[in-house]
Amino acid sequence: MEASLIIVPAVACAASLLTLISGFGLGTLLLPVFALFFPLEMAILLTAAVHLLNNLFKLGLLAGAIHWPTVLRFGVPGMLGAYAGAAAMQALGGRAAVFQGVLHPVDPLDLVIAALMAVFGALELSRILDRLSLPSAWMVPGGLVSGFFGGFSGHQGALRSLFLLRSGLGKEAFIASGVAIACLVDLTRIPAYVAGDRHMALTDRWPLLLATTLAAFAGAWWGRLLIPKVTMRGVQALVGALMLAIAGMLATGTI
Repeated sequence: MEASLIIVPAVACAASLLTLISGFGLGTLLLPVFALFFPLEMAILLTAAVHLLNNLFKLGLLAGAIHWPTVLRFGVPGMLGAYAGAAAMQALGGRAAVFQGVLHPVDPLDLVIAALMAVFGALELSRILDRLSLPSAWMVPGGLVSGFFGGFSGHQGALRSLFLLRSGLGKEAFIASGVAIACLVDLTRIPAYVAGDRHMALTDRWPLLLATTLAAFAGAWWGRLLIPKVTMRGVQALVGALMLAIAGMLATGTI
């Protein structure tokens, strides 16, 4: 049995459970783990597929709490940003390698994703985003910005929260509306990723996708039952450190 069939679903289950507790997104942990086994473009696509299916599952659990005016105001610009981000990702992924890394050539996409992971990893460690929020007047540009990064690398949750925290939504509406917006971004970026023959990355890896998606479903279900009243700061610190480590490995061609 391939190691990825054990490791990736296990991480998906844990990350899906913890995302309801500590606030970071499923893709935050899943993308680095997929990147350990697959080229970066394929890792982004596989992560996006699992992310979408898991969000649709959560949407079924939380649909009654969605605040649709917020979803439309933030999510429609988010879809435009996601399409632009996905196009930028594909453009960079097709460029020649910049230099030969430790084990693999390092191309522009590797360097940009590594930089983004380093930034978001540092933000997880510092908790700067936990102390920031922007007025609701910024929701449309916020949708564009968070959608762009969602389409480019999948890092959308932290930025989305930054723009939605002062939207006046209650806790359940905030969570449910964020899930609905994430679904819109995923539904926009995945078709852009699978243009041409890239859909083979999904069909050829369906056993891994199925196992990972079911594990994420289980994590979301357990997380909904086990949400504690305290923030798991240690988990956030671990995620930040992991992102910085993976960023370093991507930038040096180690993975």
